[in-house]
Amino acid sequence: MTHMTHSTPDPLDRLRERLVAPGEVVTGTVAGFDGDDVLVLLDGDPGRPSGRVPGHELTWRRIGHPAELVAVGQSIRAEVTMRGGRDGRVLLSARACEDEALHRFLLGLARGDVVTGTVSSVHRFGVFARIDGEPAHPVHPGTGFINVPELTWARFDDPADVVTPGRRIRARVLAPDTRRGQVALSLKALQDDPWNTPGVGVGDVLTGPVTKLVPFGVFVGVNEFVEGLVHADLLAGRTVEEGQELRVAVLEVDRARRRVRLGLAD
Repeated sequence: MTHMTHSTPDPLDRLRERLVAPGEVVTGTVAGFDGDDVLVLLDGDPGRPSGRVPGHELTWRRIGHPAELVAVGQSIRAEVTMRGGRDGRVLLSARACEDEALHRFLLGLARGDVVTGTVSSVHRFGVFARIDGEPAHPVHPGTGFINVPELTWARFDDPADVVTPGRRIRARVLAPDTRRGQVALSLKALQDDPWNTPGVGVGDVLTGPVTKLVPFGVFVGVNEFVEGLVHADLLAGRTVEEGQELRVAVLEVDRARRRVRLGLAD
């Protein structure tokens, strides 16, 4: 007689069969700790812990060890960030769901939405903004964040040259991020793209400042928005500096590649 051997289903395999996806909110029970990570037995998956909350994804608060905040046997609610981490467990973010009002607000935003708000702080790395109707953020001075390249099409040296705290803004949503508790915004997306009408044409002669020195030539500002390149071969050994005014001629305008080729006009 042949005896059939039946193996016990692995809870991780059962979890994978459920096809939990990034962004899904799940619940479970704290099963233990692995260094600064929290191991979670997800609801519906009896057996060994099938979820992992990395230490930095546990809370917005400053804590020394996760045991200061959660205990074994405690219920936990978290958002799936990735299926199958280094040990096969589903990676989770508890802090994404920690502030329920913030989580609901961010889930209510979608790429392409247009929002209004107020600039709350300006930094070299970007701008924070309070979006109208947002809940108070547990860490940042606003739920909205504008990366420097998304401020404007125009050239500028410092974000403070473009916006200041207290200014009202209208922006397009690029991507809500529940793990960061932020939404990426763009002011530039609601401005006319200057490359649709670059304002210069082949044969134009103009004077503009040198904006950047590069090994293969120099860039010259041809108007508020558009720069053109004078290739090193066309400089004929001439020495130039940033900020210096150059008289140039437009040799080529390539709107598809967003490039203007220039030559010296004198």
